[in-house]
Amino acid sequence: MFAVEKKWTKKSTDQVLVIGVREEDDELPEELEKGSKSMVAALNKQWTDGAIKSKEAEVTNMTVLDDGEHLQQLIFVGLGSDGDRTFADLKDAFGAAVKAVHDQKAVKVGVLLDTFCAQEAGFDEEVVTQAWSDAALTAPYRFDIYKTKKEEQRNFTYTIYIQSGESEAVRTGIHQGRAFGQGVNLARTLVNIPANDLTPAALAEEAEALANRHEKVSAEILDINELRSLGMHALLAVNRGSDQPAQMIILRYQGEETWGNPLAFVGKGITFDSGGYSIKPGHGMKTMKSDMGGAGAVLGAFEAIGQMQPQKNVMAVIPATENLINGSAMKPGDVLQTFDGQTIEVNNTDAEGRLILADGVAYARHLGAGKIVDISTLTGACVVALGDVMTGALSNDDALYEVFEKSAEEAGEHVWRFPTHPRYEEMVRSSDVADLNNAPGREAGTITAGLFIGSFIHGLPWIHLDVAGTAYLERETPLGPKGGTGVMVRTLATLAQQGEDNYGD
Repeated sequence: MFAVEKKWTKKSTDQVLVIGVREEDDELPEELEKGSKSMVAALNKQWTDGAIKSKEAEVTNMTVLDDGEHLQQLIFVGLGSDGDRTFADLKDAFGAAVKAVHDQKAVKVGVLLDTFCAQEAGFDEEVVTQAWSDAALTAPYRFDIYKTKKEEQRNFTYTIYIQSGESEAVRTGIHQGRAFGQGVNLARTLVNIPANDLTPAALAEEAEALANRHEKVSAEILDINELRSLGMHALLAVNRGSDQPAQMIILRYQGEETWGNPLAFVGKGITFDSGGYSIKPGHGMKTMKSDMGGAGAVLGAFEAIGQMQPQKNVMAVIPATENLINGSAMKPGDVLQTFDGQTIEVNNTDAEGRLILADGVAYARHLGAGKIVDISTLTGACVVALGDVMTGALSNDDALYEVFEKSAEEAGEHVWRFPTHPRYEEMVRSSDVADLNNAPGREAGTITAGLFIGSFIHGLPWIHLDVAGTAYLERETPLGPKGGTGVMVRTLATLAQQGEDNYGD
């Protein structure tokens, strides 16, 4: 729960008070001068002694006595330098602060918001409030649904103290940050659920539940018989090795008066990937429940969109299946016909994500998509190139990508655009027996995988996102634990908020 008040005083009842500190600060924030004399004296001494740190995301915990000899718990959060700080840095600082709050076991938390705002750095009260309310949900996230002993659930009250008092900007920031946080946590949970529970049908049920939560969202699920009748042979070929039937999940959010020309998000929904006959090594298979990270990001974005209610039509298309092995499974050398009629030679059954996305983006185009963003945990090559720091991207439309890049910056997420070239497209079409080759080789693997999907776009403005390195982490971050990250949820939701005029011609 969030509350907003204009002034913090020594009579405020917060158990913990959170304060931002910059490297440029040469004295305590003036808001703290409203504290008791003994508190101010103690803090000034700590400040002079250098005990309060200002390095980015560095936390200083401090307990002081007020005049009534009551303990006041303070958490100072380092912000680094105004000139160097990005929105992602600010979010990390808030994540560190929220984790410090949880370590204190406190539930009534005050935040001196003005100490975090920096107009010259572009961090106004709306942006800062959004970052805080987002971090309040995402930083303490834990995936413990399978544990018999769970962490105690506490209901936190965050009081935002801001000199301007409650404003529309602050309310907007709280609402948007909460929407982002809940969307990210949904995506994380879906990625973290093991494949024995998150089957393609269970993923479809999650989509239907999401649609039921939001008035403007509707869901449609195509079962395996409908997929056969439509000719989704690429998706069905990947599904042949599994006992779990494939699903095609379609969500529609209608933000305009009439439906049409939607922005479409197409997410890879491989709920478990063994690699098929081109089987993965054992050590790399344990986390393959996360191979639906693209689908998770799309559903998380729709959760945020359903709450934020942008004035735009948005569609989601999620082809969902497992990639396993049995006597009917797809084999290297097979030739497949896709929904849009093109044929594919399967050189590698572990390059299955691009196969199901071929039918996915073609079907989104068939349903009238105006612009398409596909997102998937697609290539190990992207992990080699960018590690777990940046999401890889390709695009055929500079105007759309410019808006997308701005959305990623506003969301505090990192993206790197790969180049394209006719030679890369020739590699994708290097098959002797079919129109396309699903695995032309290791060279430029991220680019050729993206351009393979782009072969089914047929001129629509398009962006491809490869989250193979960023959707699931083996390390903790200031904004979450190991496991699913919910990467690109915020960016996709922000992109859906952009006005149509921002997209160019």
